[in-house]
Amino acid sequence: MEPDSTNVSNAQLTSLVGPTVLGDLGDVAAVREQHRQRRVRRLLVVLTIVFVWVVWRRLGHESLVPLPHVGGTLARYLPALLLVGLLALILGAQFVGGGASPHTLFRPGDLEVGLDDVVGIDNVKHEVVKTLNLFLGYKRFKELGGLPRRGILFEGPPGTGKTYLAKAMARDADVPFLFVSATSFQSQFYGMTGRKIRSFFRALRSYALSEGGAIGYIDELDAIGAARSGMGGTRGEGLAGVVNTILTEMQSFDQPSRRRMLIRRTVVEPLNRFLPPSVQIAPKPVTIPNVLLVAATNRADNLDPALLRPGRFDRSIHFSLPSRAAREEIARYYLARVACDPSMDLSDAADRVAGMTAGYSPVAISHIVNTALPFALMKGRLGLTLQDVTEAKVEFETGEKDITTVYTDEERRRVAFHEAGHATVAYFLGEGRRLDVLSIVKRRDSLGLLAHSDAEERFTRTKGECEVLLRIAMGGKASEQLFFGEVSSGPAGDLVGATRIAAQMVGAYGFGRSLVSMAADAPGPLSGGLVSSVLGDRQMRADVEKLLNEAYADDEAVLRRHSVVVTTLAEALVERRELIGSEIIEVIESVAGGDNGKAEANRTLDLLLRIPRT
Repeated sequence: MEPDSTNVSNAQLTSLVGPTVLGDLGDVAAVREQHRQRRVRRLLVVLTIVFVWVVWRRLGHESLVPLPHVGGTLARYLPALLLVGLLALILGAQFVGGGASPHTLFRPGDLEVGLDDVVGIDNVKHEVVKTLNLFLGYKRFKELGGLPRRGILFEGPPGTGKTYLAKAMARDADVPFLFVSATSFQSQFYGMTGRKIRSFFRALRSYALSEGGAIGYIDELDAIGAARSGMGGTRGEGLAGVVNTILTEMQSFDQPSRRRMLIRRTVVEPLNRFLPPSVQIAPKPVTIPNVLLVAATNRADNLDPALLRPGRFDRSIHFSLPSRAAREEIARYYLARVACDPSMDLSDAADRVAGMTAGYSPVAISHIVNTALPFALMKGRLGLTLQDVTEAKVEFETGEKDITTVYTDEERRRVAFHEAGHATVAYFLGEGRRLDVLSIVKRRDSLGLLAHSDAEERFTRTKGECEVLLRIAMGGKASEQLFFGEVSSGPAGDLVGATRIAAQMVGAYGFGRSLVSMAADAPGPLSGGLVSSVLGDRQMRADVEKLLNEAYADDEAVLRRHSVVVTTLAEALVERRELIGSEIIEVIESVAGGDNGKAEANRTLDLLLRIPRT
């Protein structure tokens, strides 16, 4: 029984918009049950008519279906008529079917994920659940005087869970989910794009009326909803015409259906012309379908402003890259779904994965965990370890290992000492950094690598922390000079990275002699435009060279002091080719004296940074 609008309690109102989905208590379920009972009654009427027809024909000893007799002239031309009809069907199929809605229909049972499977985006999830509760209890919300929310826009970087969350909404709401990519609406025939859009909205309204509600999802809305200024009539019916069609359809939910309009024009209105006003047939009130339209885009700034006004996409929800806490929750969720080695602590592994995946999207984290499982299987284990996840992460960033490349003995030793130099500087000077992978295995254009990450998520960096990153980048060049007496072309990539860091320090962060920001007129502080601007200024270029020279000199001092550590790491790399996580620390601490040696090196760095530079 529907609650009276004047007796809606505070508890009911809280349940309507609170964090718990209404489920079977919602108005959607009640409307769905009414339509189910109506369909059953109609089916019973049809079956009754068929039964009476069969009994009547049987009692008269006649065939159930009288077949027409084809003869004479019609029989002579029947094959030709059928052939012409078939050709007409083939030629017209692309035009008749070309305007059909390109959506894919998902029933709740077709979707594997629900809201319980959405982790790491609690703030977004809370807003979505609130919207979903208003969608499910739309009758009660209207009784309270509220206007239903027709559309919400999911916007954010790729892989942040927009489509994932939309499917979870549809599963928990237990309503049809119409998925369509915006590019599927596009057609080479004039007017066909708008026709497809109208067909999609017509199907959405139809499912909503018969099922109590329906959710439509348009992926990459910017493909058909970009701003119209100066772009009308570019091709086909033009971008302006397509956007106008979307705007019109989003405002058409309160319009009568085509069948009702046909009955009104052909029956009701002609009869009312002959009837006095007191007895004229009054049109039935329009049943407004319970529709929720969800659209996703990576470029919300490109959308036409008319799409974002209230009444169309009432709410815009931003999906950002997950924080460290969110990444840990996401990693724990995906690690729990795959087979893990019994020796691996799930909480510690999730924390380590969160630390090494700064800037990763949920999809990227899922990909790394799934990619780690084959690493374990190739090693003969039935469960993955943190080492497998680390290897999968490195492969994701740098590419697959090139096992066909064979170094000469001299080059292998040089690459090993180069990478050992990076690792030694990172260990002794990189306070708060984790050493993830140390390798001399070739990947793409890299002969070796040191993968390191922040132990805790950082959103800002001090001048000292930037200088540490500079020294880590220059460690390989200093190591080659110290142990081989000359430097190869190997540090070329390190110099590129170090120059960018130094340019950002001087031209964007204000760590040089000038407080002028070269990023003010550059495309971005991480772009090549900033580096060019900084290096083009004589004073700033001198500051960059000073920072690089200081980092190189400090690296030489640290590596000379800890030459045994560098040699031990290099020998381990020559023998084992790759060290993962704790293996790097074990090799270093076997000869460095553990934390005492690291603390002493930090004091040495402090002294070096206090020495006046000339």
